[in-house]
Amino acid sequence: MAIESNSTLPSETRVSIRSDADIVTARQQGRALAGKLGFTGSDLTVIATAISELGRNILTYAGSGDILIRPAHTTGKRGIIVVARDEGPGIPDIALAMQDSYSTSNSLGLGLPGTRRMMDEFAIDSVVGRGTTVVVKKWV
Repeated sequence: MAIESNSTLPSETRVSIRSDADIVTARQQGRALAGKLGFTGSDLTVIATAISELGRNILTYAGSGDILIRPAHTTGKRGIIVVARDEGPGIPDIALAMQDSYSTSNSLGLGLPGTRRMMDEFAIDSVVGRGTTVVVKKWV
């Protein structure tokens, strides 16, 4: 598969998350960039699913926020970075929120732990009263 040169890739795509339609847009943008970076098959689905999960968390817990999607490059590796951030209530107990089946919204509780398993790198920062930022990376 041909990989686009860095000069033709967007430096960053930002999608404001305010509705379900915005999650679909972020998912489509992420999948498109991932394809340009050389991801194929199930990896494209994994990246799109992770974006959906992060977007759903923004809507459910904060009401609105942003998803930023950009290429990742490091020595000998290329991939995609997805940053989901909001200015919602924050997560009072991150360790608890990262446990499978834990949910405060009557969901299955697979969002954050599932996203961590799907992606190669996962980081979360949350301050009660200030919001949450989740950064995930997937390498080709």
